[in-house]
Amino acid sequence: MTSVRRGLIAGAVGTVVLDLVTYADMALRGRPASEVPAQLVDAVAASLGTQVHGEERHEALGALAGIATGVGVGVVVSVARRHGVRLSGLTGPVVTGALAMAASDLPVALLGVSDPREWSSSDWASDALPHLAYGTATHLTLRSWEKRAEETPAGRPSAGLVVRSFLLGAATGCRSSLGLVGAALSSGGRLARAGAGAALVGELVADKLPVAPARTEPPGLVSRFGAAAIGAGAMAAADEVTVDLPVAAAAVGAWVGTTAGLAWREAAADRMSDWQAAAIEDVVAVGLAVLVSRRRGRPAR
Repeated sequence: MTSVRRGLIAGAVGTVVLDLVTYADMALRGRPASEVPAQLVDAVAASLGTQVHGEERHEALGALAGIATGVGVGVVVSVARRHGVRLSGLTGPVVTGALAMAASDLPVALLGVSDPREWSSSDWASDALPHLAYGTATHLTLRSWEKRAEETPAGRPSAGLVVRSFLLGAATGCRSSLGLVGAALSSGGRLARAGAGAALVGELVADKLPVAPARTEPPGLVSRFGAAAIGAGAMAAADEVTVDLPVAAAAVGAWVGTTAGLAWREAAADRMSDWQAAAIEDVVAVGLAVLVSRRRGRPAR
């Protein structure tokens, strides 16, 4: 696998983790979503002599800009490591997170959207902690790929793997962190499993709070699709097969899981409390993800 592909995957993993930490912070503290991404969209559009109309477009473009930043930083770090710039220990995650934070905050400052010098300590914490989580996830993902000293030619995925990827995607549509859980169970070490487990616990708690964002909003959908793709990609890597069909199946599954989970919550509203319906959804989604992503023996070639 080339350094660019590794960077794309690592940056995507880091971006999903960043979103999870951000949404957990919003849910636990009851704070609203930042308006800076939408304001940045307006500032960029103004610099190009155009305008962006509609709240949905602002939200979607802001989310896409964040994804592009996260994936782009992942590629930069991966290429740098390929050329010998390898930071280890605590330095690697911190520097990677700082790069992503700078890539996000510098345009904000240069375009006059916000002045970081006027931010409060709470503002800085809300910005720094998710980026540190991004740096940690991206760094660990790159290191895990680099430990594969010898790569074997990728074969074609089995029908069973494609079905499992679809089911993992469906579970991730219910709880976005389950894609990371699937990746950790398939090919991750103890640290990856602990991190994915912590993310899952945080999401299970945050989902029960009244301020939890809707799963159908663009950032929530992006997190679900991204996490599903990561989980399916990890299962494919564990089986040493190509990732295209598993990732596509996981994306379809994520959409099915998102819509089915929402339909269940709406249908159950007249029969039980929302937290009871959410708990049932938790059990089904977690059980499904664990069942389909447990590490299996590699298929015969």
